[in-house]
Amino acid sequence: MRVNVTPEIVAAHGLKPDEYAHILRVLNREPNITELGIFSAMWNEHCSYKSSRVWLRTMPTTGPQVVCGPGENAGVVDIGDGQVAIFKMESHNHPSFIEPYQGAATGVGGIMRDVFTMGARPVANLNALRFGAPEYARTRHLVSGVVAGIGGYGNCIGVPTVGGEVNFDPGYNGNILVNAMCVGIADADKVFYSAASGIGYPVVYVGSKTGRDGIHGASMASAEFDENSEEKRPTVQVGDPFTEKLLLEACLELMAGDAVIAIQDMGAAGLTCSAVEMASKGGLGLTLDLDKVPCREAGMTAYEMMLSESQERMLMVLHPDRTEAARAIFDRWELDFAIVGETTDTGRFIIRHQGELVADLPVDVLADQAPMYQRPWTPTPPAPYLAATDVPDTDDIGATLARLMGGPHLASRRWIWEQYDHMVMGDTVQRPGGDAAVIRVHNSRKGIAATTDVTPRYCAASPKEGGKQAIAEAFRNLCAVGAKPLAATDCLNFGNPERPEIMGQFVGCIEGISEACIALDMPIVSGNVSLYNETSGVAIPPTPAIGAIGLLDNIEHMATIAFKRDDDVILLVGETNGHLGQSLYAHEIAGRRDGAPPPVDLAVERRNGDFVREQIRAENIASAHDISDGGLLVAVAEMALAGNLGCALDLPKGACLRHAFLFGEDQARYVLGVNAAKVDALMAAAHKNNVPVTKLGKIGGREIVLDGKSVHSVTGLRGTHENWFPDYMEG
Repeated sequence: MRVNVTPEIVAAHGLKPDEYAHILRVLNREPNITELGIFSAMWNEHCSYKSSRVWLRTMPTTGPQVVCGPGENAGVVDIGDGQVAIFKMESHNHPSFIEPYQGAATGVGGIMRDVFTMGARPVANLNALRFGAPEYARTRHLVSGVVAGIGGYGNCIGVPTVGGEVNFDPGYNGNILVNAMCVGIADADKVFYSAASGIGYPVVYVGSKTGRDGIHGASMASAEFDENSEEKRPTVQVGDPFTEKLLLEACLELMAGDAVIAIQDMGAAGLTCSAVEMASKGGLGLTLDLDKVPCREAGMTAYEMMLSESQERMLMVLHPDRTEAARAIFDRWELDFAIVGETTDTGRFIIRHQGELVADLPVDVLADQAPMYQRPWTPTPPAPYLAATDVPDTDDIGATLARLMGGPHLASRRWIWEQYDHMVMGDTVQRPGGDAAVIRVHNSRKGIAATTDVTPRYCAASPKEGGKQAIAEAFRNLCAVGAKPLAATDCLNFGNPERPEIMGQFVGCIEGISEACIALDMPIVSGNVSLYNETSGVAIPPTPAIGAIGLLDNIEHMATIAFKRDDDVILLVGETNGHLGQSLYAHEIAGRRDGAPPPVDLAVERRNGDFVREQIRAENIASAHDISDGGLLVAVAEMALAGNLGCALDLPKGACLRHAFLFGEDQARYVLGVNAAKVDALMAAAHKNNVPVTKLGKIGGREIVLDGKSVHSVTGLRGTHENWFPDYMEG
C-alpha cells in the first residue's frame, strides 16, 4: 500500500523542509515512504554528523602510531610486534533513559561489534555513566538498570569490564549518558575495513534475524526528549549476548581466511546505514533483495526491514568463490547466513521487495553529500577567577574529607564494578579502582592501559579549558600506571546544536581537545557525537567524554595507587596554587558553583607526565596517583585506602591557604610513594628536568595525620567511603 508523503510525515522523520526540498531536487520526484525512511536514517545527526562534521575535521587524527583514524568502525593504533589495538567509544544515551537495561546492554553489544568487525578480539570494556541527582525520583531506577545491562551483556559474552566513571548531577535528570568503550587486539596484517570493492560480488547478511525492535532508533537518538518520551520505548533495541558471542567467534574464524572483502556492523540505522556506507566508501552501487533477508516476524515491510536496528547482525562483501565456505562457518555456529544482494558499478542503492522496486537512490547523496551545517555559535562567556580567600575554610578537615569521600561524587564505585566480571579471560592485571585499567596482551609481557575521563563542570564553566583538561587527565591516568599514551577516542555529548550557546560549548570543547591532543601526542582515532541531549529545552552539561589507551612494554614495570610499605616517602609532583574554582570543595562544602576551572598548562602536563612515567619504568616509584576531583588530600586518602596504610603529612611552609592546598584542583599533579633509599635520586632527576617535587611526609600506621594531628582513621574512612553506594541503592 502506497503511503502519501505529507509535510507531517516528513517532519515526523526529523527532516527539515529545506532538507526535503533538496531530496526532491536530487530525485526529481517525490520519494516513497521507504526512500523517505532511508533519507531520514542517513541524514540524521547520529549517522551524518551534519552539525559536527565541519568541526570534527579540525581535530588531530594522525601520527606515526596511527594505522587507521576516524571514518571506520573503530580506530587502529600500532602496539609493536606486528600487533594493533583497535578501540572506540560510543553513546547509547537516549535508549538507556527510556529502557535502561536494554539500552545499556545493546550499547555494550554495539561497541564490541565495532571492534570485532575490524578483526580484533575484544579484550576490555569500559564505560562512562552520568546520572541525575541522587535524590531525583528516577535516578536509582536508572542506575540499577544501566549497571545490570552493562554487566548482563559483557559478562555473558565473556569480555572483562575493567574501568570507567560514574557521576551524578541534576543536569542529567532528564537525559542520562551511557557511553561505552571497547578495546580489542588484532594482528596488524589482519585488520578488516568497510569499503566494498569488486563488481557483482555477493553482499551477505549474517547473524540474528531482523525484527521490528529498534526501528527509528537512530532518529530517536537525534531528537530531544519531551513529556512523551516514554512512548519511544519501541525504538530501543533488544540484545542477546549469547548470539553475539557466536557471531564474534564465527566472524573471527572467517577472518582467519581470505573470504572477506568488506565488513560492516549493522548498528545505527541497521541495514540501511551498513549497506550505504560500504557502497559509498568503495565508490560503488549496491542492490538488495529484501525477500532474502532473514526475518523473525511475519509481514515485515521494506520500510521496517531497512530501518530495523535488531542487534547482532553484520553485512559483508565476500569473494564469490569463498561464499559457500563462509556459509559453512556460520552454519556451524548456528547463525543466519544469506546472500541478500550484490555490488554494482551504478553508484545507486537499489532495493527490491516482493518483486517490486521499493527504492532507487544515489549512494553519494545519502552518504558523502548528506547535509553539513555551519551552525551559528556564540562563545561561552569567560568565568571570573574565584580566589581561595573568597571560599570559606573548613573548621574540621576530617569531617570535610569524610563528607567528600562519603558522598555521591567520590564514594567507592565497588557496588557497580563488582557486578561486572573484570577478571574473565585472565589477563586483567590492574582492576577497577585505580587511575587506569591494565590488560595484559595475551601471551606477552606487554600491557594495554585504558581510561575514560572528563569533568563536565569544568566544560560548562569554560568549554575550551574543560576540553583540554579531559585529554590532560586521560594522559595523567595513563602515565600514572607507567603507560605511554598512544591515542584517544571521544564521545561528545551535548544539547541542541541549533541553539548558538550549545554549539558554542561544542566548538570550545573541540578547540580545547584538539590543542591538548597535539601537545600530548594523543590523536583522536575514533569517536561518536551525541547531540540533542535535552528535555523540554533543558540541556545536559557539556560532556565530551574521552577514552584513551596507552602501552606498557613490560607489565612488571607498572604502578598502582595503593600505598605499599611503611616508611616510604610521600612526594608531590607539580605546583600547587590552591585553585578552588569549580572544585568539588567549592561546590559541595562551600556551596560556590561559580568561578573559572583550573587552567591547564599542556607543556607542564607533558613534562610532569613524562617524568612520572619514566620513573615508574625505572622502578623508582612504588605508588602513583594523579590528583583530580577533590584535590590533594582526597588523592592521598584514596591511596591510603587502597593500601590499607595510613600516613603522616606536613604542610609545606609558605604554602597557599590550608583548605586551598588540601582541596584545590590544580592540574598536572601526582602523589607518589617512593622507597626512602630512592628519594634523593628521584629528586635529583626531577631537578634536572625542571619538575617541581615536594616532600609531603611518610607512609605508616592506620591514621591519616596532618601536621601531627589525626584527620581520620583508615578504617573509619573506609566505611564512609564504601557504604554510600550500597546504602543509596538499598533506598
